[in-house]
Amino acid sequence: MEPNDKMTNSTINPEVNDVSEADQAQSNELADSTPIPSRKDARQKKAYRETVEWIKAIAIAVVLVFIVRTFLFSPFIVDGASMEPNFHTKERVIVNLLIYKISKPSYGDVVVFDVPEEGRRFIKRVIGVPGDTIEVHGDDVYVNGERIEEPYLEEAIAESHERGETYNGQSDYFSFPNDYYQDNVVPEGHYFVMGDNRSDSKDSRAIGYVSEDEIIGRADIVMWPLAELKLIKHYN
Repeated sequence: MEPNDKMTNSTINPEVNDVSEADQAQSNELADSTPIPSRKDARQKKAYRETVEWIKAIAIAVVLVFIVRTFLFSPFIVDGASMEPNFHTKERVIVNLLIYKISKPSYGDVVVFDVPEEGRRFIKRVIGVPGDTIEVHGDDVYVNGERIEEPYLEEAIAESHERGETYNGQSDYFSFPNDYYQDNVVPEGHYFVMGDNRSDSKDSRAIGYVSEDEIIGRADIVMWPLAELKLIKHYN
């Protein structure tokens, strides 16, 4: 081997080693510059994710409440004594908004309906349906010439009779037909309704027949006060 060849080899190897060490140093420098998430950042990201999930849950809940209140069920507060002894003022009931989308009001149904001229809603009981002939004389109610049984008022009427009184009022206002409404045949698309408290109820005897379009729904549950929580009987 020539002397020059030996010197050449000896000068090349250190250069190769120097390059390798430089690359390693650069690699280490890059690794050191890579940011490591702090605990504070991790907590902030977790809090953000939880906040987003809560917002989603609240939004879904609001949408569900809107759907339920608009299309399925709605609360109603009884105002006044017109439905005693079965319902009392300030009681909260749940009104089924869907039932009359798939069926028609029936005898004995307790319904909630709009009274445009009053600017409010009433709660009454369905006594007559389209085509029925209605008569009210004292405590006797006749539908198509037959006296109807009203189990929801039997006890109250009996107590009044024991005192020598009628449960219903005495004037023409409490009868039907009367001076206000002389046509006693229920028109198509309308219903004849009465309050259970016959002597203290503003109902079809005074406001006329109720349009099907004005009926909001059927009262199905008394939800408040809790001591009175119950499903409502409709006797149809």
